[in-house]
This record gives sequence, C-alpha cells and structure tokens, in this order.
Amino acid sequence: LPKKFSYSQIRSMTKNFSTKLGNGGFGQVYEGFLKDGSRVAVKVLKEWSTQGEKEFKAEVISMAGIHHKNVIPFKGYCTSRRILVYEFMVNGSLDKWLFAEPGKERLLDWPKRYEIAVGMARGLTYLHEECTQQIIHLDIKPENILLDENFSPKVTDFGLSKLVDRDKARVVTNMRGTPGYLAPEWLNSNAPVSTKVDVYSFGIVLLELICGRESFQISSSKSSEEWYLPPWASKLVAEGRGLELVDTHLNEEVEYFYQDQANRAIQTALCCIQQDPSNRPSMSRVLQMLEGVIDVPRIP
Repeated sequence: LPKKFSYSQIRSMTKNFSTKLGNGGFGQVYEGFLKDGSRVAVKVLKEWSTQGEKEFKAEVISMAGIHHKNVIPFKGYCTSRRILVYEFMVNGSLDKWLFAEPGKERLLDWPKRYEIAVGMARGLTYLHEECTQQIIHLDIKPENILLDENFSPKVTDFGLSKLVDRDKARVVTNMRGTPGYLAPEWLNSNAPVSTKVDVYSFGIVLLELICGRESFQISSSKSSEEWYLPPWASKLVAEGRGLELVDTHLNEEVEYFYQDQANRAIQTALCCIQQDPSNRPSMSRVLQMLEGVIDVPRIP
C-alpha cells in the first residue's frame, strides 16, 4: 500500500515546495526527496472536490492497486492537504521532447516514438480493460505521458478524474483543453463519457508523435488548412500522400526503414479520431493494430 505522509513530512521532502516541476489543471507538481534519497514528484491537488478526507483516502487506496509498467508508480499520499506522491521520471514529459522551442530541440528517433505509442496503448488498455475497477483517464495529452531513463512511457494523472467531481473535471478539462485533445462528445454535457474519449485523445497524441508538432498550430509558414492536424492528415491520406505527415527531421530514416510502420501508425491514428465514438476501436484493438497483430480497418 502507498505510504501515508503528514503535511510536515511533505514540506520537509519538498524543502517547503521550493522546486516547482510543473503546473497542471489538477494542481501544482514539486520536486521532493524521500529519506532514502530517491527523487519523487509531489502533486498538490487543487481544493476542488466535495469529497471528504475519508473518500479521498479510499479513492487513493483503490488507485494504489494499479500496477503496470506503462502507468506511473504511486508512492504515497497526504490526506490533510490532498497531496499525491509519485515516482520521479528522469526524462520528463513527452511534450518537452516533441514541442521544444527552436534551437532547444531534443530529437526522438522513429523507433523511440513508435515504442512510446505502443507503451501508451498498453497503459491505457490496462486502465480500461484489465484493472479491477475501470479507469477512464479523460485527459490524455503529451504533458501526461512521462518518460523514464529508457524512454519507456508512463501514463500519469489517471484516476484524478475521479478525485474531482465530474462537473469540475469538465471545467478543468475545458479550461486547459486545447482544441486538440478533447473528443467532440466530451463537450456535450449530456453525453455519456466512455473509454472512447481516451481513444480519441490517444489518436491525437499519436498524430503529434508522427508529425512532431502540436495538433493545433497557427503558423505563418503553413497554409491555414495545415493549422489543425486531423483534417489535414485525413486530406493527405485520402490523396495518397500520408507519409508527408512524418516529422521532417525523420524523413530519411522513415523512408528507408520504417515506411510500413509509419503508414500503420497514421492509419491507426485516423481510426482513433473518428467523430462518432462507436466507430473508434477499443484501446486493446488499437494496441493490436500498432503491434501488427491485426490490420488497420479502412476508414469509410
């Protein structure tokens, strides 16, 4: 079971919250060190939920039963201030690698990108289909995919959608939800939210991995039809020009060695981002498509 920490222990391990690692819709993340010297990420949740301390603790303990190599390991919690403690991931989040400012790029080669996509699909398949209690993530985006020293991806922030109330979670997601990652049905307050919301978001992240750019990017160097990735990707694929989507840094590598894999990834992404949730595959099917176990169905 995860360890229960007092607030004074949390303050001590973070040196009074002196080093901020990030700022998410659900709260701030700080660097911390446990007594054995191991580095941790300490997430201080915003005081949003109407849940009491007991419910929060019950929810946290149910999340602690989650063990998968592509889901972030959970170390502990503090109930008095609603704080979660996670293992620290040395390579940070995926967005830092895909969307660096010019001159600060740190290139991920094609095999690493494909492994990240497959690992993400495994982690989400586990949360959707293999956990004792199904977890729909509701906020899959590159900031929530952390990379360990081997660039193995770990899904983080899972379960947080349950630690805040659904209407609040919707507000959070809308507040920080770029046009990019939100499934269309998530914006309709009456629509039932299913695992297909995560499938849509995964498809967008997969496109971003392939293209090395954000899904929504206004740029004077691009024509306006290229600004939003989903319709642009669909258009290129329909014209038989799908490989033009591949990040220009990887053109030669993909052209000589990974064309089939790149085509498979592009087709899988388009399957995932179909408007009608019932047409999207489950995450376990997506995983099989990426692993080449099954063919990617043609999109009508």
